Amino acid sequence: MSLLLMLPAMGAVAQRVLGLDSLRRLALQNNKQLLSGQAQMEAADYTQRAAKTAYLPKVSADAAYIHNSRSTHLLSKDTRETLGSAGETAGSKLQALAQQIAQQSPEMAQLLGSLGTPLVQAIGSAGQGVVDAFRTSTYNVYAGSLLLTQPLYMGGRIKALDRMAGYTRQLLGAQYDQTTQDVIYSVDQAYWQVVSLAQKRRLAESYVKLLQKLDDDVQKMLREGVATKATSLTVGVKLNEAEMTLTKVEDGLSLSRMLLCQICGLDLTEPVTLADEGAEHVETALSEVQADTAQAFSKRKDLEMLEQAVKLADENVKVVRSLYLPSLSAFGAYTLTNPNVYNGFQNKFGGNLSVGVALYVPLWTWGEGRYRVRAAKSLARSQRYLYDEAKEKINLQLNQAQYKVNEAQKKLLTTQKNEEKANENLHYADVGFHEGVIAAADLLEAQTAWLQARSERVDAEIDVKMTELYLNKVMGNVDE
Repeated sequence: MSLLLMLPAMGAVAQRVLGLDSLRRLALQNNKQLLSGQAQMEAADYTQRAAKTAYLPKVSADAAYIHNSRSTHLLSKDTRETLGSAGETAGSKLQALAQQIAQQSPEMAQLLGSLGTPLVQAIGSAGQGVVDAFRTSTYNVYAGSLLLTQPLYMGGRIKALDRMAGYTRQLLGAQYDQTTQDVIYSVDQAYWQVVSLAQKRRLAESYVKLLQKLDDDVQKMLREGVATKATSLTVGVKLNEAEMTLTKVEDGLSLSRMLLCQICGLDLTEPVTLADEGAEHVETALSEVQADTAQAFSKRKDLEMLEQAVKLADENVKVVRSLYLPSLSAFGAYTLTNPNVYNGFQNKFGGNLSVGVALYVPLWTWGEGRYRVRAAKSLARSQRYLYDEAKEKINLQLNQAQYKVNEAQKKLLTTQKNEEKANENLHYADVGFHEGVIAAADLLEAQTAWLQARSERVDAEIDVKMTELYLNKVMGNVDE
């Protein structure tokens, strides 16, 4: 029993009544393009920060290990062989000289004998010692370095890239704002389309009720013999047409409501009622509008994007030109090697600290730099032409939008007068029919005229809303 009592309350909760502002917020929260734009702006922020680091010194470290199949020799093969045999040759000659002296001076024989053998051996190994001293062991080489570089002058490239990163961030911000305005404009269009069809549904229902009442009256008159079968068939045909029109309006309303739910990220089957859906008339302020061109130029995000594109193209010219200008940078490095090349290739680590400046000057490129700079300048001119063309089109759009708003307002005033006359005509026709002085065909004609006048009034009201939306979009005031 309690569950049955809860069901009506649950149904009431499920029926959501949403205003235009609420639907705008839902659409902005769920739009995938806006979420993508936020990610792009975040990436642009990091890119801009990265561009600013180019002003600061950079520190890098390198390390390497190399295994060689052969060792490095500081002496050639012939030199090594000559030095290796030089000691033995000198020792042999010294020994021969000692023997000659001993023969000439026997008293020196004993002294030469005690000194000759060690001396000959020492001289014989001296050459090989020199060869061994120049021998290195570079089969396994270890190397590492710590490098610090500081750009001093890069032809203006660093500043240009920094500014380009900033302009890119502004361009993406303008693109995000433009997407936001497009989403809001789509929501507003779909919203008032649903309101329009809801009013037409009520109008179609009212028309069906009028024809049903007329059909019931004609059937009574037919039974009493004061109406013809032809009149009954005519009313029946009109009633069937009205019911078909009502069905079409209901189908169109369902599809428009689904479109609005899709734009706002809602479930397509979710029952949603709009705040203005039950209003009898759409509130419109009828007044002469004047478009402000200067305001539109300052608020249009697509024009702002083109302006940022022009700035990017100008900075790109500077970047291209900097590639063919001299560049200067300072550096400091600490290098570590094993074998130690600074101390006789010992198998130990040895290091060296060095500082300096590096200058790069392109001398001859066969005109490549000149051609590339001219190409960049041509692209910059192209962006300026697009910017100027966009301003001309915006000016045309403003005049067209202003004309459409004023025209829609005049049309609404006309339809209001027509509706008043149609209401009065229907009233007199209905009274005359029931008094028996007006035929059913004349009442049908009055009802049809009333339906057309009322439908035109609804269309005119929505047309005023739509033209005002378009004017605000052209002015860049969609979110207002």
